[in-house]
Amino acid sequence: MKALVLAGGSGTRLRPLSHSMPKQLVPVANKPVLEYVLENIRAAGVEDIGLIVGRWAEEFERVLGDGSRFGARLTYIRQDRPLGLAHCVRLAGPFLGDDDFVLYLGDIVVPDGITEAAARFARERPAAHVMVRKVADPRAFGVVELDEVGRVRALVEKPRRPRSDLALMGVYFFTSAVHAAVAAIGPGARGELEITDALQWMVAQGAPVSAGEHDGYWQDTGSADALLDCNRRLLGALEPAVDGAVDGLSVLDGPVVLGPGARVVASRITGPAVIGAGTLVEHSRIGPYTSVGRDCVLSGAYVGDSIVLDGATVADVPRLHDSIIGRSATVGPAGAHHRLVVGDHTRVEIAA
Repeated sequence: MKALVLAGGSGTRLRPLSHSMPKQLVPVANKPVLEYVLENIRAAGVEDIGLIVGRWAEEFERVLGDGSRFGARLTYIRQDRPLGLAHCVRLAGPFLGDDDFVLYLGDIVVPDGITEAAARFARERPAAHVMVRKVADPRAFGVVELDEVGRVRALVEKPRRPRSDLALMGVYFFTSAVHAAVAAIGPGARGELEITDALQWMVAQGAPVSAGEHDGYWQDTGSADALLDCNRRLLGALEPAVDGAVDGLSVLDGPVVLGPGARVVASRITGPAVIGAGTLVEHSRIGPYTSVGRDCVLSGAYVGDSIVLDGATVADVPRLHDSIIGRSATVGPAGAHHRLVVGDHTRVEIAA
């Protein structure tokens, strides 16, 4: 089996972060979301992975290389414009050949992995198998309807009046039968080649399409709130490890990971929390549920339930919560008035 991972989206809901980096490489618990995806794929026994990339191709190659550090072989496939998931399958045809494959969105986090679903697909080998989950509001998702024996009867992309609460999670298993389906369909209402239309075409042709319901954690990390929720979930499973220096005036309370070269001076860190390599925390209170990247400086700060990316500085800020601080950003105190340098699509909240 091969894998096809989709990482070509523009990430509009994550602006301004996605102006300067691909959304799939935004870190959660100090690791890019896409690395969790690759680790799940490798845990399912798949080594040959195609990665659909857009304008951030060079950044993906810089971070991921050839995939060898994951025990994988990465093949980069360029998509100049995001024209839909089924279009990605068309583009990847030469890479996929006649092999079975898993199609995996590069911005979703499934901590329990896909091993069980992959084993079921290999055992039963339908034309397609989709992972689904019950959601409160299915209108934002591709929705699956099942028949009385649990096989897929219909699929609809973002229906106004959903007839099911089972949403597609963004993990799909296919045999080579899908290639005829993506060749047969045309653009949907959004002008894209929808994978739901390809699956519906397969159902209409009588091809067996099965679904497996996932009842564990699952998150699409396409928004700031979703990233913070995912950060909390992943930090909740943290195993403590201290490779940095903690002075005698500091306290680490609960599970804390302190990277190599990190220093904690006269501070309290309440876990779960991760402090990246080379970061300085002084005269501060950090956590819980906070991840701080590499080479940051947190001085006189109180930061909780937040994500701080590499190289950022937070100084003399008495209470920062539910925040995402970008790479090499600086957050400091206001004087007699507030002074802001705010980029496109930024959201700023100022207490009265």
